[in-house]
Amino acid sequence: MKKSSIAVALVLGSAVSTVAYAEPLTVYGQLNVSAQSSDEGEGRFSELKSNSSRFGLKGDFALDGGLTLVYQVEWAVDLADVSGSENITSRNQYVGLKGNFGEVRLGRHDTAQKDAQGKIDLFSDYEADVKALWRGEVRASNSVTYYTPKFNGFGMQLTYVMEDAADAEDAYSASVYYGDENLKDSAYYAAISMDSEVAGYDTLRLQTQVKAADFKLGAMFHSQENITTGVEQDGWLVSAAYPVGKTELKAQYQTLEDDDAISVGADYKAGKNTTLYAWYSSFNFDVNSPDRDYLAVGIKHKF
Repeated sequence: MKKSSIAVALVLGSAVSTVAYAEPLTVYGQLNVSAQSSDEGEGRFSELKSNSSRFGLKGDFALDGGLTLVYQVEWAVDLADVSGSENITSRNQYVGLKGNFGEVRLGRHDTAQKDAQGKIDLFSDYEADVKALWRGEVRASNSVTYYTPKFNGFGMQLTYVMEDAADAEDAYSASVYYGDENLKDSAYYAAISMDSEVAGYDTLRLQTQVKAADFKLGAMFHSQENITTGVEQDGWLVSAAYPVGKTELKAQYQTLEDDDAISVGADYKAGKNTTLYAWYSSFNFDVNSPDRDYLAVGIKHKF
């Protein structure tokens, strides 16, 4: 019933918007499924994985006084092995205002820390996503997000997470960034970001990515502290990508103290919105967890 209601809302919303407005509503999504051979310490097995497949609605409406209403309602959907009511879960969902002052968003949103990495993580959404080793990849509920206007290439993002309980604490996330994270308007991107008491951790990151002679080269430094235990850990990441015709070759190495992960892969552009890919990731853990490795082939389609 829940899925049917959402589907009906999409159809009706699209029909109404076509009549009444020019561009108030965009329906979008991403379907990403891989077939994997996985070994997580107890023997190798095969599996299908849905890698952050999603669909959503977004749009904006012109208001009086030079203001614009903005909104996004996005859901994750598992195409591989989760069914029933757990198949559809919430992602970024917010409503806000945009104007000369910048943009404010109210709802559930990626923190400034999470957004600040840009496109440096070349294996985002897969097993070797940076969140496999690092804290700080948080989508915060009960949050207010503010983007400043950009000035000479500089911008700032702030996140305020409300405590939502009498015995809880407010949390904060902030970033200052420079350049273009997509490396289109400029050949460089850099950011410094931090979390304060977000999901039980204080974190700090320095990150940069440049495009030089067709290479995309990225680097990140990460520091985290568990608020409860006081344990501090540091790590770093380097990534590189290079195009060969319609194929992009990529590699990445990430650490957290004595733990590390190495990944290599290739993305083939099969169409404007479709990518065929293959990758291999290996994790080496110093203590507590068995080493892991994954080999995958898959398809990603955006609409």
